[in-house]
Amino acid sequence: MPAFLDKHIDRFMDTVAEYAPKVIMAIIVLTIGLWLVKRIAILADKTMKRKELDISLRTFLKSLMSIGLKIVLIVTVAGMIGIGTASFVTVLGAAGLAIGLALQGSLSNFAGGVLILIFKPFKVGDTIEAQGQTGEVKEIQIFNTLMLTGDHKTVILPNGVLSNNTIVNNTRAGNLRIDIQLSVGTDNNIKKVKEIIMEVVEGNDKILKQPLPGIFVGKIADGAIAINVKPFCLPDDTSQLASDLYNEIKLAFEKNKIKPPIPKRQVHSIDNIDF
Repeated sequence: MPAFLDKHIDRFMDTVAEYAPKVIMAIIVLTIGLWLVKRIAILADKTMKRKELDISLRTFLKSLMSIGLKIVLIVTVAGMIGIGTASFVTVLGAAGLAIGLALQGSLSNFAGGVLILIFKPFKVGDTIEAQGQTGEVKEIQIFNTLMLTGDHKTVILPNGVLSNNTIVNNTRAGNLRIDIQLSVGTDNNIKKVKEIIMEVVEGNDKILKQPLPGIFVGKIADGAIAINVKPFCLPDDTSQLASDLYNEIKLAFEKNKIKPPIPKRQVHSIDNIDF
């Protein structure tokens, strides 16, 4: 056998003898590491279930954690077999920075989605007011929230904007107060008027017994008495209840001969106006 071939074989055997233990150890670490990553992801998912986090957030965080741990594991294994990790980490950092700059808006929406799913200022099924829109929350995604308005328009709101602005949740308290504004003539018996209104209110099944409804006398001017009726109801009943109350109170006023306000007319003389 030629001497140069013996030389290459000896060098190869030395390389194998040098790196074989490292490779075997790296394979063992990789195998155990992958098993540990899987177990950690399962435990994290169980913990998030106990905390009652949204399923979409649980799935995303579980995947994010799994990918992050696997990257750390691969870098560690590469270092064990002698591959330089400094440049590898630098490339990953540069790639992460570039992706972050390119997806600034999306990352803001993602962060907003995480905050919404964790702190739950609203949930699916709630009726909210946000960004000039009012509707029922149909879906909370990682980047956007889908809302259905009263006229059945689907509104897609970015979570970044939602998490950084005012949100009015009409459902969270479990009830809502509606304001019915009425006006009667000043020559009516105000006590009788309030009794008639209260009778109508107490006879409506949609009005909650608690909190108690309120009937308040407001401004008296121009031959009219302003009366505000403020009952509480379930959030889904607000529109229909307001319509029903206006109709029922009007009929009750007519039945009990409650007089409406008479608008005053101003008459201007034109005798001294030159044409």
